[in-house]
Amino acid sequence: MLFIVIFFPMAVSFAAYFAGKKSERVRDIIVFATVIVTFVSSLKLLMLYQGLELYLADLGAFTLHFRADGFRVLYACVASFLWLVTTIFSPEYFKHSKNTNRYWLFNLLTLGSVMGVLFSPDFFTAFFFFEIMAFSAYAMVAHDETPKALRAAETYLAVAIISGFIQLMGMLLLQMRAGTLEFARLYEVLAEMPDKSALYLPGALLLAGFGAKAGMFPLHIWLPKAHPVAPAPASALLSGILTKTGVFGMVFVAYYIFLHDQVWGVMLLIPAVMTMIFGAILALFSNDLKRTLACSSVSQIGFILIGVAMLSLLGEYNSLALNGTLLHMVNHSVFKLVLFLAAGVVYINRHELELNKIRGFGRGKPLFFFTFLMAALGISGAPFWSGYISKTLLKKSLSEGYYLFQSLPLELPLRITYWALIVTGGITFAYMAKLFVTLFVEKGDTVKEEKRYISIPSAIALALSAALVPFLGSFTNLMDTIADVGEDFFHGSVPEYAVPYFTWGNISGALISLAIGAAVYLLVVRGLLMRRTEVRRTEEQRAETRHGEGRAKDHLDPLPAWFDLENLIYRPFLKLLTLNAFLRPSGRKPHTPGRLLSVFYLSLSRKARPVRESTAIGGHFSLDMLFLGLGVCIVIAYVLIRAFG
Repeated sequence: MLFIVIFFPMAVSFAAYFAGKKSERVRDIIVFATVIVTFVSSLKLLMLYQGLELYLADLGAFTLHFRADGFRVLYACVASFLWLVTTIFSPEYFKHSKNTNRYWLFNLLTLGSVMGVLFSPDFFTAFFFFEIMAFSAYAMVAHDETPKALRAAETYLAVAIISGFIQLMGMLLLQMRAGTLEFARLYEVLAEMPDKSALYLPGALLLAGFGAKAGMFPLHIWLPKAHPVAPAPASALLSGILTKTGVFGMVFVAYYIFLHDQVWGVMLLIPAVMTMIFGAILALFSNDLKRTLACSSVSQIGFILIGVAMLSLLGEYNSLALNGTLLHMVNHSVFKLVLFLAAGVVYINRHELELNKIRGFGRGKPLFFFTFLMAALGISGAPFWSGYISKTLLKKSLSEGYYLFQSLPLELPLRITYWALIVTGGITFAYMAKLFVTLFVEKGDTVKEEKRYISIPSAIALALSAALVPFLGSFTNLMDTIADVGEDFFHGSVPEYAVPYFTWGNISGALISLAIGAAVYLLVVRGLLMRRTEVRRTEEQRAETRHGEGRAKDHLDPLPAWFDLENLIYRPFLKLLTLNAFLRPSGRKPHTPGRLLSVFYLSLSRKARPVRESTAIGGHFSLDMLFLGLGVCIVIAYVLIRAFG
C-alpha cells in the first residue's frame, strides 16, 4: 500500500504525459483515476497503518525507508484530498491553457514526492524526496511562462536548492554527533543526552533548510511571488501541502532532537512570531487577491511554528501544543484549498486578480458567497468554525507555558507571544474582511459574464470543501479525535482534561481578536489604504462595461517597489558570493545548468521554443551563480565538519 501511494502517481505521470499527446480526454481520465487510487489508498492506510514499513533501496550507508503512523497517514489523507479537489477543478481552469500535458506530468511527480516526504522515517529519505519535489514543483510555478512566472519559479528553485544544501550540511553534522539520521533512533539516543549544545549548529542548519521550504521569515521570499503567478490549483497545493512538508521537517527537529530544550524553543519562537506578524502585515497591504492569500500563508505558517516551538518549551506538558499544531496544519490546508480555488473562479471569469478590477464579482452568486465566507471565517478563528479550535489550543498552550514558567524569564516572552497571536488573528480578520467587502459588497464595473460562472463538478467540490470548515468547528469531539491520531508519532499523551472550547473565557479571546480586526479594517484599510480616484475608460471599455454605483475609492499598495528582501539582500549577496561579474564570459550566453534546465522544461511544451533573454532562469541571474554558490557551501560544510567533528 505504501508503494502504491508513493510511487504509483510518479510512474503514471509519464503515461499521462504521452497519452495526452494523442488524446487530452484519455489523459484526464488517467490523471483522475490516479488521484482517486491515491486518495482511496491513503484512506485504507488510515485503518491499516499499524507497524507498516517499506524498505526499498540500499544506497550504501543509507536506505530509502518508509513508515506509516497516525500523523503521517492523516496528512497523506489531507494531501490526497487536496489533490483530488484540485484535479476536479483543473479541467475548467485549464480549458484554454497551453502546456497542460507538462503540468500533469509534474503535478503527479509532485504528488508522489510529497507522499515520499510524509512517510519518511529519517532525514535522508526526506531529503531525497524534497529534492525531487523542488524540481517538479518548479514546473507548476513556471507554467504560464510569462516573465513574472519564470522569475518567480527561478526564485522558488533557488531557495529550494540552496536550502537543500544547507539541510544536507545539517544532516552530515547530525550524523556525526548522533550516529544516526533515523527519527526513532534519534529520539532514543538524544533523550539521554543532558547537554545538547553540540546539536545547535546542525539543528540551526536543518531549521534554515526546512524553514525556507515552509516559508518562515526571512526565508519566505519565494512564497508571495510563486503563488500569484502559478495556476490556482497549483497555488492551492503549494500553500496547502508543500509548505507543510517544510513544517514536518521542523516538527522532526523540535520533537525528536530538542524535545525538552528551552533554548531551542526560544530560538524557534522568535522567527515564528516574526513570520506570523510580518506575513499578516504584508497581506493587509497587498492589492492582489492571490498575493494576499500567499502572504496570509506566511502568517499562518507563523501560527503553526509557534505551536512547534511550544513542543520543545513545554516538554512532557506539550499535549495542547501538539494538538493545536497538528489541527492548525490540517485547517490551514483546507482554508487555502477553498480560498485559492475561489481565486481561480475569479480569474477564470475576469482574467484579473487586482482588487480594484474584481470588485463586486461575487454579488448575486450565493454558492461563491458561501464558500468564500466559510473559509474566511475559519481562517479568522471565528467561534464554531474549525480555525477557532486550533487557535484556542495554541493560545491555551501559551497560557499553560507562562503559568508553568512564572519564576523564569520565559513568562514575559510567552505573554507577549499570546497577545501577538490575538492581535495577528485580528489582522487576519481585517485582510479577509478587505477581500470579502471587495468581492461581495462594493460595486464595480459590471462586466458581461457567462451565465454559469463555475462548472457543476467544480461547484460541488468547492462547496463540500468549504462545508468542512463549519462542520469540523461545530463537532469538537471529531477534532479531538483527529488530533489524537498523531499521538503515536509524537509519543504524546492525551491531555489530562478535556478542553472546554466554548467557555466564555475562550470565546471572549476570539471575540477580542475579531474586534481588533474590525478596528484595523475600519481605521487602516478604509481610512489609510484607500483613496478616491477618477475612473477613466477607453471607448471600447465603455461599450463593454458600465460604471457601477458607489465606486468611490480604490485600494492602494503602500509598499514601494524597492521593498523586496530578494532584490535588496539575497540576489546581491549571491552575486557577490559567486563573483558572477568576473566569471561570466562576455558575448554569448554560456550553456549553464540553469539554461539547460529551462530548455528541458520548455521542451515538454506543445511547441518547443528557444530560451529567451527574458526567461529569468536563463537570464542575468542564471543558475551558474547558484551552483557555484553551492560549491562554496560544500567547502563550508567540509570545514565545519573538520572543525566540529
